[in-house]
Amino acid sequence: MDEPAIEVTGLRVRRGGHDVLRGIGFTVGRGTVTGLLGPNGCGKSTLMRSIVGVQVVEAGRVTVLGRAAGSPDLRRRIGYATQDPAIYADLTVTEALRYFAAVLGTGPSDVDRVIAQTGLGTSARTLVGRLSGGQRGRANLAVALLGTPELLVLDEPTVGSDPELRDELWTLFHTLAAAGTTLLISSHVMDEAARCDDLLLLHRGTLLARGAPAQLRARTGAADLEQAFLRLIKGREGVAR
Repeated sequence: MDEPAIEVTGLRVRRGGHDVLRGIGFTVGRGTVTGLLGPNGCGKSTLMRSIVGVQVVEAGRVTVLGRAAGSPDLRRRIGYATQDPAIYADLTVTEALRYFAAVLGTGPSDVDRVIAQTGLGTSARTLVGRLSGGQRGRANLAVALLGTPELLVLDEPTVGSDPELRDELWTLFHTLAAAGTTLLISSHVMDEAARCDDLLLLHRGTLLARGAPAQLRARTGAADLEQAFLRLIKGREGVAR
C-alpha cells in the first residue's frame, strides 16, 4: 500500500512545563524497519507513546495505519513493547503469554509461535521474575508479537541482550518486515542503526535528520553513524550560534 504506516505532523508534547517534542513531522513506510535513535532523554519514548496513542499531546496529528493514533480499532493491530517489561513476574513465561493471548483472543498455537520466534523455549516454564534482564526483554517482545500485529513499536528491545541474541533479534525484525510488518525500533546504541532501512535521529526533542544509514554517512562525510550523528549535532549548534 502507498499509504504510510505512520504519519506524524507538527507533533508537540509538553511535560512539566517543558517541550519534550517540538513540532516533529515524518512518515514511516509499510514493511520497513525504521530506527529511532538519539541520546537518553531526547524524546524517543514520548514519541513512541504518542504513536501508540497513550500520550497526551499539546498539538499536531499522528495517523497510524490510516487511523488517528489511539483509535480503539488499532489496539489489535499494534504490538507495543515498552523499555521496562510489562509482564507479570509471578507467572511462568508460558502462563504470562497465555494470559495476554486470551486478552487478544488468540489461541495456544500463537503462544508457541512467539516463544519459538524469541528463543524462549528453554525458559518457557521459568517464572518471569527469575529471568535475566535479556530473557525478560525477550518475554516482553513475545507479548508484543502475539496476534501478528501490522505495526510493532519497540522501545529499546535489545537492552540487556548479549551480542548473539541481539543478532538473532535483528534477524527476526527483518524477517517480520519482509512479511509485511512495519517496525519502529528505538535505541541509543549507534551500531544498531546500520541494521535499519531508515533512521530518525532525535536530539533535544527535535528531528535532527532522517534517511537511510548510507545517506546519512554520505551527507556528513562520516565513516560511521556515530560520527555522522555528532557532526549533525555540531552543525545545528553552529547554525544556532
